[in-house]
Amino acid sequence: MARIEGESYPPAEAASRESIAKRVETFPECFWIWEEEGEILAFINGMATNERDLRDEMYERAELHDPRGVWLMLFSVVTGPGRRHQGRASALMRRVLEESREKREGVVLTCKEELLGFYGRFGFVSEGVSASAHGGSVWYQMRLKFR
Repeated sequence: MARIEGESYPPAEAASRESIAKRVETFPECFWIWEEEGEILAFINGMATNERDLRDEMYERAELHDPRGVWLMLFSVVTGPGRRHQGRASALMRRVLEESREKREGVVLTCKEELLGFYGRFGFVSEGVSASAHGGSVWYQMRLKFR
């Protein structure tokens, strides 16, 4: 997963191998993985919390995860290079939303402007520019409410 992150995001934005390992150890139930023939091709991960907004500290502080949290904060929605635009991320997102609908009030993510339409197709609504400065980029916070 760290390889896909590193190939997909600028260095300041990509989760490190250590960060991903800590996430998997702390909240494995918040990872959705597309694997074919033993190779991970795409994945989505995040953490649960009772906080309404995604904060930069959440990316590196796995201990902020609350398994009973009412919001799922998504960190990575990523498909490896050469495997994109084949529906894997969309299929994983539908699974994330289906599994989260019963347990959570909703799902929050941040994305770059060019992905607002992609997430909008799933029902996410932009709340404007996020307070997040993760990796020095401009992010838009999007929210999908189930209730």
